[in-house]
Amino acid sequence: MAGGLILGGAIAALFATALPASGPSSGIEDPPPDRIVIKVATVNGSGCPLGTAAVAVSPDNTAFTVTYSDYLAQVGGNADPTAFRRNCQLNLIVHVPQGFTYAIASADYRGFASLQPGASSTEKASYYFQGSPSTAAITHPFRGPYDDNWQATDVTDWAQLVWAPCGVQRNFNINTELRVSAGTSSPGSTSFMTMDSTDGDISTVYHLAWKECPDS
Repeated sequence: MAGGLILGGAIAALFATALPASGPSSGIEDPPPDRIVIKVATVNGSGCPLGTAAVAVSPDNTAFTVTYSDYLAQVGGNADPTAFRRNCQLNLIVHVPQGFTYAIASADYRGFASLQPGASSTEKASYYFQGSPSTAAITHPFRGPYDDNWQATDVTDWAQLVWAPCGVQRNFNINTELRVSAGTSSPGSTSFMTMDSTDGDISTVYHLAWKECPDS
């Protein structure tokens, strides 16, 4: 299983330009009493064809879940030559209760991988607010032989959380990617990696941290 990965200063620098001069007040806040509402503005990518990705918010406003049902990368055998890489970019409209702002504290990814000896794969994710000048990517590698469920977690230290700007609507983007390489595996053998489960759906959970915005 892939372990947790601590996001460094690159993520903090990535979002620095999105923050207003007067940022949120310090201190961890309880989730706001009103529900946040997350709507999918656009879904693009070979890993999430139309109708195969859905977003839901937890009742306590501390997490949201992205569910995929057709996210598969594979090489070898009868696989399409372009199937070695699959990606999905979600552009989310996040309506936050007035007076609060949020940051992505951690993200959990799960799926299944079947990698032949000599093959390898990667799961990669990046997160950025609309208008951010650059994107930092976090990658989790896997190597064959491997035939099991996989899990990867991205975690951000509290001091390095990047907060959505107060009083400004900025869409939030999540770009994920699965990539499989045949490497030195036997010719004709198949290796694959999915972001799904045995019943065709897997929940990718993004945990939220909250702060109260300063009075205007």
